[in-house]
Amino acid sequence: MLLKPIAVVHNDYTEKFGIPRQAGLVQEMESRLVFEPPYRVAEALRGIEEFDYLWLIWQFSANVSAAEEWSPTVRPPRLGGNRRLGVFVTRSPFRPNALGLSSVRLLKVDWQTSQGPVIHIAGADLMDGTPVYDIKPYIPYADAHPEAKGGFASEAPQPRCKCAAPKNCCSLWRCRNAVISCLCLPWIHVLPIRRTATKCMAFSLPDMKCASACSRTC
Repeated sequence: MLLKPIAVVHNDYTEKFGIPRQAGLVQEMESRLVFEPPYRVAEALRGIEEFDYLWLIWQFSANVSAAEEWSPTVRPPRLGGNRRLGVFVTRSPFRPNALGLSSVRLLKVDWQTSQGPVIHIAGADLMDGTPVYDIKPYIPYADAHPEAKGGFASEAPQPRCKCAAPKNCCSLWRCRNAVISCLCLPWIHVLPIRRTATKCMAFSLPDMKCASACSRTC
């Protein structure tokens, strides 16, 4: 079966590091789905605005070569990388077929652009340039199972480090002091730029002339 990308994701996640581990964790990050020329047909999206969420089937494009030598077990970061589980019990990108599945929030559709209809979404965990192979509507009565067990990932991850920031920036971040959690950073649209000598992560702030650094590795 030959899969053909129907669209490409465009956002500010230009490298693998810094991308949320799951869809929906950073709702403030917006992305665009730009269709490939053969699929820039408005009729193919008729009725899509009646839905709040969409399923995306996409490719771990930065891990394609690694998938050629797949392993039946992986070390999930959620478990500290110290315990092996079956690859089909995790959402690891290192899979026999490098395919991902994400539920994202539909914001709007720009119907008239130079690239055809463009879908705006929020909460994606995809890197810029990721190929998308299919889009399906999220159906609440069939797709939501709030009573289901979540295995080793039954609870949402909690912040594991604190980020120190200059006080003059903190007021712009609407914080009451100079220490904010790392999970606050995407809210102001910051981008990781490098690891420091102490293995901390430095962040760039596009609209502010200041920076912050984590006191621990995030």
